[in-house]
Amino acid sequence: MVNCAVIMGRLVADPELRTTPNGISVTSFAVAVDRRFNRQGEDRQADFIDVVAWRQTADFVCKYFRKGSMIAIQGSLQTRMYEDKNGNKRKAVDLVADNVSFCGSKSESNGGSSFTRDDSFMNAQPAPSYSTADAGDFKEIPEDDLPF
Repeated sequence: MVNCAVIMGRLVADPELRTTPNGISVTSFAVAVDRRFNRQGEDRQADFIDVVAWRQTADFVCKYFRKGSMIAIQGSLQTRMYEDKNGNKRKAVDLVADNVSFCGSKSESNGGSSFTRDDSFMNAQPAPSYSTADAGDFKEIPEDDLPF
């Protein structure tokens, strides 16, 4: 059996960090994900996916993401049953985040406000392109020296 979901979209609101009575960090938030298809003459449709992140993932989301930030999430779907205020039984589906990644540019990710993560790697030299390399740039390794 497989339960794996990947979404990419924009946060609907600022995530808020909470802690359980045992001191475990948790946050829940919604992500607006555009549908791939829209009918001609109609506005683009979006789905609003509820997401729950725990522990370090929750801390990461609350520290670096804000309303409107583009975010990519990989996780698993989880259903839960609850009773609404009228006594009706309801089912909710949440994406429980395992991995969360930045998408888009720095200014796009946080709406242009100050950003505290270390971007020093952005000033590093670009990786060499081997599309123009010649055979002299490579060295043959004997098979018995390979680690696999």
